[in-house]
Amino acid sequence: MGLFANLFAGKDRKAKAEKYKIGMEKTRKGSLSSLKNVLINANKIDDSLYDKLEEIFVMADIGVDTTVVFISELKKEVKNRHIENPKELENIIVDKLFDIYLKGQIVNTNIKYNPLGLTVILFVGVNGTGKTTSIAKMAHLIKSEGKSVMLAAGDTFRAGAIDQLKIWGGRIGCQVITKPDSNDPSSVIFDAIRAAKEQNIDVLLCDTAGRLQNKVNLMNELNKISRTINREMGSVQHETYLVIDATTGQNGLSQAKIFSEVTKVSGIVLTKLDGTAKGGIVLAIRNELGIPISFVGMGEKITDLMYFDIEDYIYGLFADFFE
Repeated sequence: MGLFANLFAGKDRKAKAEKYKIGMEKTRKGSLSSLKNVLINANKIDDSLYDKLEEIFVMADIGVDTTVVFISELKKEVKNRHIENPKELENIIVDKLFDIYLKGQIVNTNIKYNPLGLTVILFVGVNGTGKTTSIAKMAHLIKSEGKSVMLAAGDTFRAGAIDQLKIWGGRIGCQVITKPDSNDPSSVIFDAIRAAKEQNIDVLLCDTAGRLQNKVNLMNELNKISRTINREMGSVQHETYLVIDATTGQNGLSQAKIFSEVTKVSGIVLTKLDGTAKGGIVLAIRNELGIPISFVGMGEKITDLMYFDIEDYIYGLFADFFE
């Protein structure tokens, strides 16, 4: 059993990862379903086997570039350890994918709360990714940790987004700051920060517009919002989470690239991970952009937004290997 696989030798660790196992079932039974059979039926480790593995991981949306890196690392390990039995690749594959995500670093996905007062979290992402719903789910999660939360309806270009956030705010008991007479998102954020400070709110979650049609306009808008936050919060660092729909696959990676060009993204909120058969996008985002996955959506319920755990995620992908 490999180094990573040892983590799941005990029942307690498996129980903790059960939600990921259920949520990653479409990926495990879909694009990765043939992996175990390929390794079992292979007579030897050769270029033909590597080609089959490459195809499987590209189909899982791990991405061409990330897959090339992974296969290269896999070949090195096989050569260094003089491995000849294809079945022995199971645990090496798991360990190497784990390494690709970590990149030799300690990845902390926890929210960086301001110990001296208000914490501001900005949400960016294209329309339709589940951004507004994710804000509501995160508000519920943060409230469950004992903190007070306020919401800012900064997507001033979509009345539907404002109304949706107000509905969610009512459901979870969070005040929502809006500015019906203004199309300027930064002015909404300005009012919300002032209100949050006056009411001693712990965390302010800010929605923004998700228009990619004109990257220059998007950049100007987000820069203005960031300047507003920096002016009102001083040197206190704020989080910026990019919301991506996991079911969009490589298109989601393209969105991540664009947003990381126009604003400093501190983490990814990956929605609908339980609804895709190509959950490898997690590894592609991390490898190609260096941005960690902070939260994942594993269902429709308000409680289905979870802190991302790379160990549980890998277990969800390869649970069949450990059984």
